[in-house]
Amino acid sequence: MFSFYVIVAYDPMDPNGNITIKWDVMSWTPDGYVATVTINNFQMFRHIMNPGWTLGWTWAKKEVIWSMVGAQTTEQGDCSKFKGNIPHCCKKIPTVVDLLPGVPYNQQFSNCCKGGVVAAWGQDPSQSVSAFQVSVGQGGTSNKTVKLPKNFTLLAPGPGYTCGPAKVVPSTVFLTTDKRRKTQALMTWNVTCTYSQFLARKNPSCCVSLSSFYNETITPCPSCACGCQNKKNCVKSDSKILSMVGVHTPKKDNEALTQCTHHMCPIRVHWHVKTNYKDYWRVKIAVTNFNYRMNYTLWTLAIQHPNLNNVTQVFSFNYKPLLPYESINDTGMFYGMKYFNDLLMEAGPKGNIQSEVLLQKDKKFTFKQGWAFPHKVYFNGDECMLPHPDTYPFLPNSSPATIATFKALIFSLLLLLAITQ
Repeated sequence: MFSFYVIVAYDPMDPNGNITIKWDVMSWTPDGYVATVTINNFQMFRHIMNPGWTLGWTWAKKEVIWSMVGAQTTEQGDCSKFKGNIPHCCKKIPTVVDLLPGVPYNQQFSNCCKGGVVAAWGQDPSQSVSAFQVSVGQGGTSNKTVKLPKNFTLLAPGPGYTCGPAKVVPSTVFLTTDKRRKTQALMTWNVTCTYSQFLARKNPSCCVSLSSFYNETITPCPSCACGCQNKKNCVKSDSKILSMVGVHTPKKDNEALTQCTHHMCPIRVHWHVKTNYKDYWRVKIAVTNFNYRMNYTLWTLAIQHPNLNNVTQVFSFNYKPLLPYESINDTGMFYGMKYFNDLLMEAGPKGNIQSEVLLQKDKKFTFKQGWAFPHKVYFNGDECMLPHPDTYPFLPNSSPATIATFKALIFSLLLLLAITQ
C-alpha cells in the first residue's frame, strides 16, 4: 500500500494551526534595540517535544547580540574586533535555543526555561508559549532605520516547519499589572511558520491496527508502514543489547531505536470496537511505543470519526472536541491526565497507554462497510498510516466473500429465469 502526502503546509484537521514568532521592540539603545521574542504555538494537537525548539535567522545588516535573557545562542562566533564589552553572539546567522529548567533567577524571563518544550494550543494554552529577551546592537535605532531579520528557520525539534518573511504588524498592547493602564511596543513584527509532514520525514511515524467484537480477524498495521530501510538496525524484544548501559539514552537527532516489527513504526495505535449496546457502543483505544529511546511527554492523539459528535464518556484519557469547521463535529483530541498517563514510556512492559470511549449512536450508525473505524488518526501531530479499507474487519453477514456469493446467486437465478422464458 502506498501513501501520498501533500507538500503544502496545510492540515485539514487543523487548518489554522501555525507557530507565530513575534518580535516586540520594547526600547531603543544607543546602537540598537531591546526586543521581547515570543513563540506562540497555535497548533491544536502538535506540540514541541524534547529536546525543544531551535530558532535561527539571518541579520539584514551587521547586527550583533549584546545579551540575552531566557535563551542563548549555540555559538558566539568571531567577536575579535570588539574591545571591552564582548557581545553574546557575533554570527551573521545566529541559532537560538531555550534555557533548561533551574537556571539562575537573573537569567530567567517570563515563559522561558522549559528546555524548548511547548504544549499544543488545544492541549494547554497556558503552556503553549515560549519567550526570551534579546538586546541587539549595530542595528537600527528607530522604526525607520531598523531592518527586519530574514530567512527564519524553526526546528521543533526536527525539520518540517517552513517560515515566511517577517512582516511589520500593529504594535502589541500590554496591560499593567493593575490593569488600569495600557502600554505598547515601539515596533512589532511577526513571522509565521507552518508544518508539513512531507518535509519532516519520508515515511509516516505511526500506524493503526483494527479489531472488533464481531469478527475474530485482527487487521494489523500495513507491512513497512513506516519504511523498512532501518530494519537492519532494529532490535528484537528479547535482545541482550537492551540491557546495555546507555542504550535507552535519546540521541540529539532523536534517532529511534525501534523494536523489530513487520510495520517498523515507533508508535502503533490500536482501535478495537469492543461492545454494542442498544443506544451506545464502546471503543477501546491503545497506544504502544516501540521506540526504546523515546519517552513521549505531553502526547496527543487526534482522531476523525463521524460519531465523535456524540461522545458520552472517555475513560483514563482527557478528551477535547476539535472543530476545524464549525458545522462539522467529527474530530477530537485525546491526551493524558497529568501525573497519571501524560507520559508514554519507552518500549517495553510499560510502553503503552489505553482508554475506552463510550459513544451514543446517531442516525447514521452502522457496523457495515467499516463505518465503526476511524477515518484519520494523528499521533503527536503526525498522520498515522491506516490499513487498506478492504482489510477492515467486516460483519459476518457482510464480508466481501459473502456479498460476492450473494451477487453470484442472484445472477444465477436471473439467468435461469431468462432461460426458462
